Amino acid sequence: MNSESLILDACCGSRMFWYDKNNKDTLFIDNRKLETTLSDGRRLIVNPNKLADFRHLPFENKSFYMVVFDPPHLLHAGANSWLAQKYGVLDEDTWKQDLKSGFDECMRVLKTHGTLIFKWNTEQISMAKIWKVFGREPLFGDRRSKTRWSVFMKEENND
Repeated sequence: MNSESLILDACCGSRMFWYDKNNKDTLFIDNRKLETTLSDGRRLIVNPNKLADFRHLPFENKSFYMVVFDPPHLLHAGANSWLAQKYGVLDEDTWKQDLKSGFDECMRVLKTHGTLIFKWNTEQISMAKIWKVFGREPLFGDRRSKTRWSVFMKEENND
């Protein structure tokens, strides 16, 4: 990790979708560290470079060229289930505010004209509900599966 990272992964989890799980230009953060064996025998390791909450990012405004935002997407999962361990679980009472705060924080730390990559699974909460929470829709994204990728750009008036 560079002292001046270009990319922020705001809730890295086990870095599942990264090809280079130790990308030198990326600061990987999460609100937890975890090392366990899942019920199917696979190892799950959540080991961020820095512990931080995506709702309250400890970075200055306009710090990163790209932010990856892949927050927990489940409202319902057993407390000790592999789903909860792997993906985390949203609070049923505060999920809307938590996601809105996270999205706003990701945009705050993003440089003007920077790119926000948002990943979401629609199993329990639809994309329409997420766009309503965020108050905006992405520029483009994937619409064909339950796991969706969407791209936003920080505009000048979003400072």
